[in-house]
Amino acid sequence: MRITVLGSGTSHGVPMIGCRCPVCTSEDPRNRRLRTSAAVQMGARTLLIDTTPDLRLQAITHGLDRADAVCFTHAHADHIMGFDELRRFGEISGRCVPVYATPATLARLQPTFEYAITDAGFLFGIPLVEWHAWTEPVELWDHRLTPVSLMHGVHPATGVRIDAPEGSSLAWCPDCCGMPEESKALLRGLDVLFLDGLRHEPHPTHFTVSEAVEAIRELAPRQAYLVHMTHDLDHARTEATLPTLKEVPGGVRLAYDGLVLNVRRQRA
Repeated sequence: MRITVLGSGTSHGVPMIGCRCPVCTSEDPRNRRLRTSAAVQMGARTLLIDTTPDLRLQAITHGLDRADAVCFTHAHADHIMGFDELRRFGEISGRCVPVYATPATLARLQPTFEYAITDAGFLFGIPLVEWHAWTEPVELWDHRLTPVSLMHGVHPATGVRIDAPEGSSLAWCPDCCGMPEESKALLRGLDVLFLDGLRHEPHPTHFTVSEAVEAIRELAPRQAYLVHMTHDLDHARTEATLPTLKEVPGGVRLAYDGLVLNVRRQRA
């Protein structure tokens, strides 16, 4: 399977409106961060993770012309407010777009986008979706999609673990400040882990860079990337300070918009 990072930034994106800090005015393209989202290609099908307010621009920029299903990590605005763009993916495919979310997230999505319809006979101008309450692993195109409970302040979030039929695995956990033990068990020993690493200063609902590194050390993926960064983190300067972990042979790095990874099973 292949993952494309569509966005690696926080709710305000980077550059921030009205900010002239060194990161917001940087010429390094890795410091230009749209809201955090990803597309995972599984054979000929594509899973979209979250629908950010930047989804139209992300799709055009990265050549995303299909979303065969969508899963949501939580219902905060920076992760859902591009939902209306699903209408175009339905028009292209001629089918309903399956939407997977926990019952708590569905309870926020459905009233917010109450105009979305489920009638496959209507394919014009309105998001055409199938709602699925996502509480257990589901099989999508021979891949297993597992929800992972995460702590995100007073509103819990959901990480996404994906297992490919040949044995490769990845997880996408963009908004969290902690995780219960049962979730850690689901996230240990992955081929690739994407984990929230907001900034250096403490935050009540997000991991700092150092907290994320310690969590990565414990979970010991083959390779790890931080996502959901603010403008406090310059890409090159931050990467240069990330430690080498013997538990993570592929290293810990910062993700960036447009990063593409082919995730393959790591053999001993």
